[in-house]
Amino acid sequence: MPSASAVLPLEPNAKERLETTRSRATELLESVKGLSTHDALVRLIEDEFKGEVALVSSFGTESAILLHLVAQVNPSTPVIFMDTGKLFGETQRYRRQLTEFLGLTDVRQVLPDPERLAGKDPDGILWTKDTDMCCWVRKVEPMNWALDGLSAWISGRKRFQSVTRARLEMVEAEGTRIKINPLAYWDRDEITSYFERHNLPRHPLEADGYPSVGCMPCTDKVAPGDDPRSGRWKNQEKTECGIHFIGDTAGRAAQQ
Repeated sequence: MPSASAVLPLEPNAKERLETTRSRATELLESVKGLSTHDALVRLIEDEFKGEVALVSSFGTESAILLHLVAQVNPSTPVIFMDTGKLFGETQRYRRQLTEFLGLTDVRQVLPDPERLAGKDPDGILWTKDTDMCCWVRKVEPMNWALDGLSAWISGRKRFQSVTRARLEMVEAEGTRIKINPLAYWDRDEITSYFERHNLPRHPLEADGYPSVGCMPCTDKVAPGDDPRSGRWKNQEKTECGIHFIGDTAGRAAQQ
């Protein structure tokens, strides 16, 4: 995968900005300890990052919960939806259903840059040869552009989803932005209970054996009891699309 510095140019004071962001993340994490998820989101969306934060959502199998929580705080919070051009039709329909159901007023459909696709994936089959580059061009780069000018973004990651997320915190530093993970400490039972309590629509593919849904070519069904994300990039070492590593890569580059 190409260096994040290709899309994240480092400024002369980059190290200082990175350290400042890490310190603020630590302070914010301390400030939301003991708060309910709703109250933590009120503090972070309305008080700390008013007008400077967006929710990034895949409109996947568990996305309705975080979208619902954010809509309860402020339905005009920007929601960035990365349309890679390789998504299931069911995901597109689910996005439209949830947007209307929750009263979201600022869902932004973000597409890959056509010139980048023409240069890197002219035939649309890059996923068969280089999944990292495919994710980079279709998702990572466009998301970084979509977040330009924002101080923070909200992610739906949870500790129980995979071993790579087992030590996730509710607030963390990612490069010079703050990343907010409101559901970091939730477990599967809480997810199920919240869906039922609020009568939230389920992703149509979940009932067909897809507990985690990404792009159609790189998503498979999962056997009962297996890691919910084991159907993503099946039989590959790859476990993440890359959007959660941009800041880490930039941070390492700044320290070299």
